[in-house]
Amino acid sequence: MSIQKDGDSGFSKTEREAMKNRAMELAAEQRGNKKKEDDEREVSKLIEAMDGSDKTLAQAIHALVKTEAPELLPKSWYGMPAYAKDGKVLCFFQAARKFESRYATLGFSDVAKIDNGTMWPTAFALLQFGPEEKKLVSALLKKAVL
Repeated sequence: MSIQKDGDSGFSKTEREAMKNRAMELAAEQRGNKKKEDDEREVSKLIEAMDGSDKTLAQAIHALVKTEAPELLPKSWYGMPAYAKDGKVLCFFQAARKFESRYATLGFSDVAKIDNGTMWPTAFALLQFGPEEKKLVSALLKKAVL
């Protein structure tokens, strides 16, 4: 699949929607009236709205973050589930369907301390989440929150 670009703006409908979501998230943060429980509910709703493997993967990532890195706070980021440390997004999930991709993505921002030499991956394609993937993501989360 490929995302069709709008000839006028250069952004696809999906990309424009993600930017609109982010603008609303920033506005809510600036108003300062969001509570931790609101963010948790919002992320749960985002995950529940997904279907198929996106939903299964997002649920597994969410459960693992809560277990392995409970200090990370869930929040919506570009309309997708993300997890923040000290108010900054540390890792995030992108559903395949939303971005018309063949795989979902688990990504880490520069806040994450997953450095490994002079070059390292910061995003991972997810097709399934079995024991090996769980072990790898668990180790990355533990390292990321240091």
